[in-house]
Amino acid sequence: MRPPAPPPSFSTTRRLVLGGLAGAAGALALGVAGCGAPAAAPGSPAPVRLRRLAEARWPHRLSIGGTPAGGLSGIDFDARAGEYLLLSDDRSDLAPVRFYMARWPAPWSAAPEPTGVVELQRPGGGPWPSRRQAIAGLPVPDPESLRLRPDTGTLLWSSEGDLARGFGPALYESARDGRFLREFALPALFQPDPAQRRGPRDNLAFEGLALVPDGRTAWLAMENALIQDGPVPTVDAAGGPCRFTRIDLASGRATGQIAYVPDAITLRPLVPGTYADNGVSEVLMIDAHRMLVLERAYAAGTGNSLRLYEIDTRGGSDVLGLEALAPGNHRPVAKTLVADFSRLGADNGLSRLDNSEGMCWGPPLPGGGRTLMIVSDDNFNPLQITQFAAFEFLDRP
Repeated sequence: MRPPAPPPSFSTTRRLVLGGLAGAAGALALGVAGCGAPAAAPGSPAPVRLRRLAEARWPHRLSIGGTPAGGLSGIDFDARAGEYLLLSDDRSDLAPVRFYMARWPAPWSAAPEPTGVVELQRPGGGPWPSRRQAIAGLPVPDPESLRLRPDTGTLLWSSEGDLARGFGPALYESARDGRFLREFALPALFQPDPAQRRGPRDNLAFEGLALVPDGRTAWLAMENALIQDGPVPTVDAAGGPCRFTRIDLASGRATGQIAYVPDAITLRPLVPGTYADNGVSEVLMIDAHRMLVLERAYAAGTGNSLRLYEIDTRGGSDVLGLEALAPGNHRPVAKTLVADFSRLGADNGLSRLDNSEGMCWGPPLPGGGRTLMIVSDDNFNPLQITQFAAFEFLDRP
């Protein structure tokens, strides 16, 4: 799914590698709202549920602890330490698999201040290998999302897998200092098929990870459908259903699964027939059952689109026992638009829409309101940006 001759190997390099025109134009100014995402949402606009509080950026390949920061695909907030944890999706090509720590205190008037970097360890200790130094029997992780477990102080993090070498997507747990603790057992349907007739597509697997507030359950969200479940989205049609899998953290087993249908690609490429995609880039629990789902689209030469939806995880039928999803054998979960970022306007919108992949709750606002924090993955591409944004989230239970 990547364009020809990508840079060394960043998990979502396909975004904006072909979109230099849109990326360069958007990089010229921070004050142009909605740059690179002119598409309008169909139907009536949703009520405004996001109010932008702040926006900041890190310089390209900012050096932190001797490593180049970038590819930020996951974010979570450690309330006890008062810092953010930021997962890079570098597949150990520029530096070993890692997450960063940063402080970004209210009123978020300056860019987040880096406070350190932690190298995530492989089973048995030591750094995860790069693809150039792959070890037999061990995958090269493609990190995408992370969540801090407040009750244990440990980190859950997802990988889209190493499909070319026969390793499917994975969910891991690590100590806060990076020590490897365990890998979760996942349903066999997530294992890659050498014939590519079923199973996950390369680079379109576990993009999102959400932790239920009681800390006992997590949800893993596919970016796009399994091969047997349907096609990827096109500019004319929605994609096949993405499986969201519920994991019981005590037993380490999958206990349920729902289907979520991503939109058709909301933008058209500048040159018809060139690269475009859409998929789930992150999920986040509002409460025990309601979930935010971020869809991120891209079209070559045009730019990015970001849409935030709300779902109720109780609303879809359980598809865990189904080998293939087809019309009539399941009920996808319904979704409600929270925000189309291209329609938020100059007051509430982002100065530029880029490859946003990380989302978490920040510290509470005075009066008890909730802050929603979003970070973008620049793919280590100088035409893209590492963007941090803080929003007030207006709940509508």
